[in-house]
Amino acid sequence: MSNADEQTGGPAVTGSVAHRVPDLGALELLLAVARLGSLGGAARELGITQPAASSRIRSMERQLGVALVDRSPRGSRLTDAGALVTDWARRIVEAAEAFDVGAQALRDRRDSRLRVAASMTIAEYLLPGWLLALRAQRPDTAVSLHAGNSTVVAERLLSDEADLGFVEGLSVPAGLDSAVIAHDRLIVVTAPGHAWARRRRSLAAEELASTPLILREKGSGTRQVLDAALGGLARPLIELSSTTAVKAAVVSGAGPAVLSELAVGEELAMRRLVSVPVEGVALARDLRAVWPTGHRPTGPARDLLSLTRG
Repeated sequence: MSNADEQTGGPAVTGSVAHRVPDLGALELLLAVARLGSLGGAARELGITQPAASSRIRSMERQLGVALVDRSPRGSRLTDAGALVTDWARRIVEAAEAFDVGAQALRDRRDSRLRVAASMTIAEYLLPGWLLALRAQRPDTAVSLHAGNSTVVAERLLSDEADLGFVEGLSVPAGLDSAVIAHDRLIVVTAPGHAWARRRRSLAAEELASTPLILREKGSGTRQVLDAALGGLARPLIELSSTTAVKAAVVSGAGPAVLSELAVGEELAMRRLVSVPVEGVALARDLRAVWPTGHRPTGPARDLLSLTRG
């Protein structure tokens, strides 16, 4: 035993304060003993057994190096040192309760809003259903949605302007972690009157690559996947900033485009658009949820992420 141990009857005062101060559970037990005058009653109030309570008191006494409670058949009484420690314990527990209230306020503020950034296809065709399901779970959470291309989604997440993002490009933007939430396929579509709509053979990948198309702007996930799959694209016939605008241009007969299968189901069913088969190229892609590296989604963002996998 060291000199410090011999003088105090307990451990030397070394290390961090966390190793020298009893934990909150032990302090709450001591306060209950002081209030009830009974170790057994304190144990029952805190939902532990009397042997466990006795063990915790003994452990605290060893840690502090002083006797805290006198036990007798008539009950448990605080020693003079125990009474003093109890006063200190009360302040610590009150401070911990204030800490807990403050932390809950932070959680409530976090949970009161959810900022989502999503690339166009996901924002228009998948997120509405997910957000309706989230509203059923969290009716008090206000959700804001910013739709943009995959580059914009990454920028908003990295500048703390969004809590959760969704992208549809080939790769995960730098600085973000991700999880695959769905799969998608890009298809070539034209208006029924376009020459490609009457083809009897599949379109060759080389012809698709050399044909001016109606395209989304640079930075969009759809354009990234198409460009990579074909090894390059001809100069755009028209460049537009939303899937809806691209669809409208194709329906009007302006030219062909490559769009998500998710985006054109209704138009194909109504024969406003025609799907043109392509050979020699795979146009499948993963849809991903993204968030800043090392900051796994919490609160409403975590719940929304769970819904996307349902």
